[in-house]
Amino acid sequence: MSHEDFPTEEPAVVTCGLPYANGELHIGHLRTYVSGDAYARALEKLGQQTAFVSGSDMHGTPVAVNAEKEGVTPEEFALRHHEKYEETFPKFNVEFDNYGHTHDETNTELTQEFVRSWIANDHVFEKEIQVAWDPEADQPLPDRYVEGTCPYCGAKARGDECDEGCQRHLEPGEIEDPRSTLTGNPAEYRAREHEFLRLSDFQDYLKGFIDRLEGTSNARNQPREWIEGELQDLCITRDMDWGIDYPGEGKEDLVLYVWVDAPIEYVSSTKQYSERVGTDTFDWEAAWKDGAPEAGADDEADTEAWADADTGEIVHIIGRDIIQHHTVFWPSMLRGAGYNEPRAVMASGFVNLDGKAFSTSRNRAVWADDYLDEGFDPDLVRYYLTTTGGFQQDVDFSWEKFQERVNGELVGTLGNFVYRSLLFAARNYDGAPEAETSEEVEERIEEAIEEFEAAVNDYSLKEAGDTAISLAGFGNEYIQRNEPWNLVGEEPEQAEQVIYDCVQLAKAVAVLSAPILPGTAQTLWEQLGEDGTVDDAGLDACLESPNGEFDEPDELFEKIEDERVEELNAKLQERIEAATESDDQADTDEADADEAESEDIMSEDADIEPITDDRISFEEFQDLDIRVGEIEVAEPIEGADDLARLEVNIGTETRQIVAGIKQLHDLDALPGTKAIIVANLEKAELFGVESNGMLLAAGDEADILTTHGDSVPGTKVQ
Repeated sequence: MSHEDFPTEEPAVVTCGLPYANGELHIGHLRTYVSGDAYARALEKLGQQTAFVSGSDMHGTPVAVNAEKEGVTPEEFALRHHEKYEETFPKFNVEFDNYGHTHDETNTELTQEFVRSWIANDHVFEKEIQVAWDPEADQPLPDRYVEGTCPYCGAKARGDECDEGCQRHLEPGEIEDPRSTLTGNPAEYRAREHEFLRLSDFQDYLKGFIDRLEGTSNARNQPREWIEGELQDLCITRDMDWGIDYPGEGKEDLVLYVWVDAPIEYVSSTKQYSERVGTDTFDWEAAWKDGAPEAGADDEADTEAWADADTGEIVHIIGRDIIQHHTVFWPSMLRGAGYNEPRAVMASGFVNLDGKAFSTSRNRAVWADDYLDEGFDPDLVRYYLTTTGGFQQDVDFSWEKFQERVNGELVGTLGNFVYRSLLFAARNYDGAPEAETSEEVEERIEEAIEEFEAAVNDYSLKEAGDTAISLAGFGNEYIQRNEPWNLVGEEPEQAEQVIYDCVQLAKAVAVLSAPILPGTAQTLWEQLGEDGTVDDAGLDACLESPNGEFDEPDELFEKIEDERVEELNAKLQERIEAATESDDQADTDEADADEAESEDIMSEDADIEPITDDRISFEEFQDLDIRVGEIEVAEPIEGADDLARLEVNIGTETRQIVAGIKQLHDLDALPGTKAIIVANLEKAELFGVESNGMLLAAGDEADILTTHGDSVPGTKVQ
């Protein structure tokens, strides 16, 4: 890549992390997809040749497990979800240039070509490892067919990832106390031969790559721990029937790990796009291969050359839970096969629902289909998801906050300026009057264009979206200050100047808002009487003279009333309660089957765990030093999904404690909160941060234990 500011002479590819073909989409999932679409559109506004591609991730154990439950083949199960995604994305104005899937012929062939290249260049080796095995089912247990304990932090984990604790990727055989998800019985480990990609071959290269990488800071900072430490090699095969066959001889019973073929779909999808439109329109090899060092080349000789290489401009837009895969595994895979490295990785924060994590099992979600069924314009949620905070920050969605952003910024600022300006112009001049853009307005539009260009090159969709709103805010102030309605009679030329300026501003707003509000911007473009589409208009169109005649406009946005929000909240709560009742009943039924004597207690509250029969002595309890603390600082740990770093005053000192409350509490509101702390717990390191104590909290919602009275920090609990 050039590392020059966009636009560059090299073709760009924008991708989104592949949606897993295993369930329905909610607005939390949509964040990276609408952001990817918006960023690709923004690059094109700058004049950058861009392909926006992705596809459905069809392989892996969750697909196989759920297909088995439904009594269908994994391919049938995954294709059903793939087709639903293909249908849903355009409804949110997410328009991929190509959307494929990992099980198609192109990706199968290209994936096996990648692996053969690694084998030819001696990056693959065979090793005997311990694989979890279900003795009752008499079969191996790949990845998510096994659950157990994380060997690094002790949290509950699934076979390939510590998803509830330190977030580390786990290799086969690492998980402790394995249990089969097929039968629920303890699993055992058996020796099996598997294939590994020697990531240590690329360690020096990765150290240079991570320094060159652009995008969000979390994508650069989080993987340094792995890259600069002892880099573990990657097991690239699995004991499964569902997946892409490993191309090496004598390994017909193995398929490739899903995180091998999934990112290669980025290349495959780009290739399919080129094959459809022709290489004159977009050349996939120019983006992915031209200029890259050959596979097997000396890393030390070519590392410095990467910084100035004329290669493709590849930008990945992903969730932060897959940073490691895109900044450690993926660049190594590309380098080992002689492909270009990514220029940038933009890793987003998560989307919460009214301060709490989405829960699909509890139906605690705003589903994509439900949002559309409520009659809301897709541009509204696009705007909310892309411009609420920085991209790497978590976004909290609630219908009240959604209403506030829509009514305040879209209705009150952008919509208000455009409607009042165009309505006045249409009624008094049948469109834009005869005039030229004033120096003040021209300078303000030029400033907005510069801000937009800078935002795109800073990978900030929020700032890019803010340029249109800010310009519309200037327009509101400009028309209010000049009061053209008072000038029409006494100073008609001045009135024409003001209104012409406002029409020019409205045209610029249409162009600048198009990446994030594509449907709305096109409507405004048509209201202005402009030719073609706003998507085809570059930034220079912001200062091109308006076409002239147009009719009275319709309002672009509709205000969301309080009664509507109350109705939406009631529907959401009703769904959550229904799902909770269903889950509670299922839990109760399971408990009844296992332990009939517990029937009365369990039916009252199936979520309450039974009291253990194991007892501890009073002396053992006295060994616990439990204190009242006061939280002074609470901040997220970058790169960790659930962990927060707390500074807690316990009277004699201030302790640093790591707690898994990031998704469950507003961290900004925690300072000043009294909390109960276990002070004499052994120190631990979680996600690279030392924890000196334990915060006590109740239940899955992490209800922080506090005091009824005003106990001072350091008071001992006894």
